[in-house]
Amino acid sequence: MLTERQRHILSAIVDDYIRSAEPVGSRSISKRGNVGFSPATIRNEMSDLEEMGYLEQPHTSAGRIPSHKGYRYYVDHLIKLGSLAQHEVEALKVFFADKMQEMEQVVQHVAMMLSNLTNYTSIVMGPEMFSTTLRHLQIVPLNERTAVAIIVTNTGHVENKTVTIPEGISMSEVEKFVNILNARLGNVPLIHFKSKLFSEAGEEMRSYVTGYQELMAMLNGVVDQGEEDRIFLSGTTNMLTQPEFQDMEKVKSILDLLAETPVLAKLITGTPAGIQVRIGSENSVEAINDCSLITASYSFDGKHLGTIGILGPTRMDYGKVINLLDYLSKDMTLMLERWYR
Repeated sequence: MLTERQRHILSAIVDDYIRSAEPVGSRSISKRGNVGFSPATIRNEMSDLEEMGYLEQPHTSAGRIPSHKGYRYYVDHLIKLGSLAQHEVEALKVFFADKMQEMEQVVQHVAMMLSNLTNYTSIVMGPEMFSTTLRHLQIVPLNERTAVAIIVTNTGHVENKTVTIPEGISMSEVEKFVNILNARLGNVPLIHFKSKLFSEAGEEMRSYVTGYQELMAMLNGVVDQGEEDRIFLSGTTNMLTQPEFQDMEKVKSILDLLAETPVLAKLITGTPAGIQVRIGSENSVEAINDCSLITASYSFDGKHLGTIGILGPTRMDYGKVINLLDYLSKDMTLMLERWYR
């Protein structure tokens, strides 16, 4: 357990380091009007905090910086959330007053707005691919060899893509194929569609549909497109402006991760409802072990529809980001209720 004085000093160090990105010394802390301890007392406490793992001392500086453990304690026990700045509130009000008809348009705008307001990287997932399910599949012929595959999800999202009918397969076989899929894979999460395509429907296809394997291969690309389109990023190069990421190899590994949609999807999904903060090595992917990821979910009728996330350095302005995500996730939930009721 930290003493009240240690808590006060740790909070002051984290606040100063978030603002300056420079190691914090005892003298600068003592000059803060709300601290009230001598530099010698602060130095002793800083030494104890370092020994307990809450602070680190860069070898080139006499000052200290927070460790991942220190940030975690700060987020869990010391953070002061306050309120959003007036210009931030106005930007959010304008956003939600705009008339946007497509969920993808909303998601894209949320991503852009968050990266602009925070100067970090925003990751926004639309209707959650892990809970979005197939409602209906349709294949509409355009001519003998070309058709449009249409997938409708339980959230009302519609995906369509032009496909080539495999040679030698008639439209009557295609109709049987589609009927079996709708009967067997209705309500299956899209993320599991490929595996279920073979395990749930394969045996029946083998018995009743000529050329079913070629038709399954044709359909694979349609579902792939649907998964890719549901994640939006904004501010991916904002890492380059952060003092911690002057090492280009480190930045490259982060940018490479942001280009990997399946890994990114796994990273920001599966977390409990509400605001979640993962600091440094708490993230499951090594490429972002020097970053913090804060996520919030939005829902409709109690169902988790999507996730909003902010990725930045561990020296993140946690209070501001948590406030923004809390505000946005609640307003997106209200907007979805207005749309779908």
